[in-house]
Amino acid sequence: MAINRASIAKELLPGLNAVFGIEYGEVENQYKDLFEVENSDRAFEEEVLFTGFGTAPVKGEGASISYDNAQESYTARYVNETIALAFAITEEAMEDNLYDTFAKLRAKGLARSMANTKQVKAADIFNNGFNTATTYAGGDGQPLFSASHPTVGDGNQSNDLSDADLSFSSLEAAITTIQKIKDDRGILVGGAPMSVHVAADNWATANAVLNSAYRPASGESGAIGSAVTNPSGWNDVNSIQSMSMLPKGVFVNRRFTDTDAWFIRTNVPNGAKMFNRTPLQTKMEPDFDTGNLRFKARERYSFGWSDWRGYFGNSG
Repeated sequence: MAINRASIAKELLPGLNAVFGIEYGEVENQYKDLFEVENSDRAFEEEVLFTGFGTAPVKGEGASISYDNAQESYTARYVNETIALAFAITEEAMEDNLYDTFAKLRAKGLARSMANTKQVKAADIFNNGFNTATTYAGGDGQPLFSASHPTVGDGNQSNDLSDADLSFSSLEAAITTIQKIKDDRGILVGGAPMSVHVAADNWATANAVLNSAYRPASGESGAIGSAVTNPSGWNDVNSIQSMSMLPKGVFVNRRFTDTDAWFIRTNVPNGAKMFNRTPLQTKMEPDFDTGNLRFKARERYSFGWSDWRGYFGNSG
């Protein structure tokens, strides 16, 4: 249905000072902190895990050499979706509108809607990262964060951290776990944490844990002048901060829906990805029969993940 004069009655009369509600500030492209972005030229993209070889054994004198088999494992598929939205304005509404910002404001609103969809779809990869429904399973049949990621030669592996709210202790444990990441054949991959990602509700805690010069206090003091009780750790150096264990720091994502969940991005490549199939395109054209002016926005892309080792998650 086209926007008609009844829908914009105030914009047809003199004396209107402002039309507001679309001029809000933009939330930055927070998906870029979480995803590798690549271009696509087909309906879908596939990435396959190559498992490599196991640890080389000792060869005895005069004995035959051992042979190993490197193979393909699971395949991650990214299906590019089409995202589109449009609106139309009657010819009369355009003619009788007294303010030059009419079409401009609505076009900006269209752009905001398109941008919001992209941000929500990106965050949903993590919002549903612990969901065991098959809808959210990756190429290995498991959700992004799971204690049961299958491998071809090292049993099940995990990137689902023990449930705990963000704290120095829980982050310290996570960093230790990440340094022990192995490939499908049980060989260490040189994993290292790079950044921590939290919901807006957790920004202050994340900043205190990462950026305090000393380990955040775990005890409480008594009344003024009384002895301090449980002073454990108050003056210990914050090893996470002093050793730059998370060199890229903290990122806040306002579209994370679980207020106490938190995620660590590692240095393992080919983790979560976004494929751009068709960049954002806008069109404006009149309809011959009705005279309505139509505005349209359209783009194609996909979000997903290939190697779960790129991220470790804690549901809090």
